[in-house]
Amino acid sequence: MTATAFNQRTIDEFHAKEGRSVGGWGDHLLLMTSRGAKTGREITTPLVYRRNRDQYVVVGSKAGAPEHPNWYRNLQVNPNVEIEVASGAGTERFSAQARVVAAGPERDRLYDFMTEVWPAFRDYAQRTTRTIPVVVLERTL
Repeated sequence: MTATAFNQRTIDEFHAKEGRSVGGWGDHLLLMTSRGAKTGREITTPLVYRRNRDQYVVVGSKAGAPEHPNWYRNLQVNPNVEIEVASGAGTERFSAQARVVAAGPERDRLYDFMTEVWPAFRDYAQRTTRTIPVVVLERTL
């Protein structure tokens, strides 16, 4: 599966600007490459993120759609991902392990934490009947 045209433009802008000031996301965008649950192919997805100590937190919002995004389903099968994020000089790539936080107090705290950098997450939660999951990405060696 290839990136949608929108995602590809965002990925291209991310690379051109070395992860800084990308679209409306500013400096809060990372690229996550995961493996398709069915195909096993690599898929790169731009995601709003926020650092929480040494972790990178992302949200499976799909803009409040009634179903989870494909990348979220992929992580449930293949939690090993590659992250690309802006660093001091250019971008940095590293391997990470995805940990899904689908419900409960930790999810609620992290979701609120994420609305501070992307307030639209509040609207997305009101727009859907599902509980929007949070994913914590932790660097692996």
